[in-house]
Amino acid sequence: MLSDKDVNATIAVKDLKAAKEFYEGTLGLQVVVNMEPGGIVHKSGRSQLLVYASQYAGTNKATAATWVVGDALDSVVQTLKAKGVAFEHYDLPETTRQGDVHVSGDLRIAWLKDPDGNTLALGSQ
Repeated sequence: MLSDKDVNATIAVKDLKAAKEFYEGTLGLQVVVNMEPGGIVHKSGRSQLLVYASQYAGTNKATAATWVVGDALDSVVQTLKAKGVAFEHYDLPETTRQGDVHVSGDLRIAWLKDPDGNTLALGSQ
């Protein structure tokens, strides 16, 4: 039923202005639709990311969205660090860390948080 339909990420935030600065300014996503004060739709590749105001922002303790950046992972991490983004470090089974990138077999992934504490990931695959 849904296997041939696109899916988009939706992330709750408390401060839409701060979220816009982060997702547009820091991450470089393009605004497609500005529905302020309710939300903002950003373009990311062939996908869209809806960031919307909610009292429940930042309560999800799991990864909310993942960008697959392939071989560009290290350069994307370095670019974001230069913009002041702090990366999360986790102790995970069968996983080592190379700087801010966690490595488990062929999987390489780095985690960061948006201004509301939503966990975002950058992956190599």
